Amino acid sequence: MSEPAYRRVVVKLSGEALSGPDDFGIHQPTLDRLAHDLVRAHALKFGLGVVVGGGNIFRGVEVSSRGVARTTGDAMGMLATVMNGLALEAAIERAGARARTLSAIAMPQICESYSRQRAEKHLAAGRIVVLAGGTGNPFFTTDTTAVLRAAEIGAGAVLKATNVDGVYTADPKKDPKATRFDRLSHQDAIARDLRVMDATAFALARENMMPIIVFSIDQPGAIEAVLRGNARATVVGG
Repeated sequence: MSEPAYRRVVVKLSGEALSGPDDFGIHQPTLDRLAHDLVRAHALKFGLGVVVGGGNIFRGVEVSSRGVARTTGDAMGMLATVMNGLALEAAIERAGARARTLSAIAMPQICESYSRQRAEKHLAAGRIVVLAGGTGNPFFTTDTTAVLRAAEIGAGAVLKATNVDGVYTADPKKDPKATRFDRLSHQDAIARDLRVMDATAFALARENMMPIIVFSIDQPGAIEAVLRGNARATVVGG
């Protein structure tokens, strides 16, 4: 087994990943499996931040057509990420590691507010830091949040967990002729309009020379495999 390529990373989990086979909500066996994978990866003795989306509970962008302002919808979506973050924190601690949820939206009765200094403190203490609440601003996705937080805490890479094993020329579940990239530059990802992450996230990663590793979260141990360089994945940038 090779040594981990990075000593600190941010893992980006979609909210939909927590719903497992269900259409919405939190699927407890899936949540527990993901938490176990995070704990196994954390045992490699490096700093681990996790950004989780909220799409399994609420997607703010979808309500603008129903008379709800986009800014309000995005705020509701950010609240959903805090709910997922708290559930993930509890699951991580049940799996045997210490964790702390930090929210970009201040809600001190529920969890700590995010600051770079506070995140650094918890990472130094050996905790997995769950980064919730998005950026705290509307119009920014949790993909952008992941890159932003990774840059702030000095992470070596963003690990983007998806339901496919990398970035393809087209959706491999719809196009059998789709081919997978082993490596891409950030600019190529933007120019090709490869929507595994949004363009703002790719642009921010490019500016900060932040590699994004796109991999499938479907198999147990996938995060550890990525860190050891043994996973089938696409590296964007780096």
